[in-house]
Amino acid sequence: MKEALTLDVLQPLLKKTYFTSKEVLALGVKIAALHYYIKKGVVKRIRRGVYQSSTCRNPTFQWRDLIEAVISVSGGVVCLISALAIYELTEEVPRQHWIAVNNTTSIKKNREIRFTRLRNMDLGATHIDLEGVSVPIFDRERTIVDSFRLLSRETAIKALKMGLLQKGSKRINLVKLQEYAKKLRVDITDFLMGFTT
Repeated sequence: MKEALTLDVLQPLLKKTYFTSKEVLALGVKIAALHYYIKKGVVKRIRRGVYQSSTCRNPTFQWRDLIEAVISVSGGVVCLISALAIYELTEEVPRQHWIAVNNTTSIKKNREIRFTRLRNMDLGATHIDLEGVSVPIFDRERTIVDSFRLLSRETAIKALKMGLLQKGSKRINLVKLQEYAKKLRVDITDFLMGFTT
């Protein structure tokens, strides 16, 4: 592929805040061409497998590191403490980025990322928009149920209480919460009764 043609093919990705090597390959562009554009200064490597146009201004938002981390993990979904923080269901500040991966995934350890291996990656999986970037994340209800399964009881109870106090579209859906709890075999009935009666 000639240089001008390759650059034309990459234009949709260069307009995005971030793009991955998978997206480059899907356009039929070889990784060698991507490395060529990095050397020429057209593309910046943000981290392994994550790139952006050199003319793109880095977003100045709170979740930039988390977004870069989850994009770099194939099939990764923001979960637990990181998701609770995004949904304002905790007062904890995550020291690491909590990302769920399929339990059969082979992945290298990373100091910045706390991997959680899960069997059911579809239940409650959604995307939210953070400063123009679509980020895979579990919804509020799945995050709260997972908190009861995988985090301290104190953290989970506080998340449930905060979720019930939120107003409008931020308020958790009790029907969905109970469905998820049943599917994931977590008994939260006593806690729900205590907060809703």
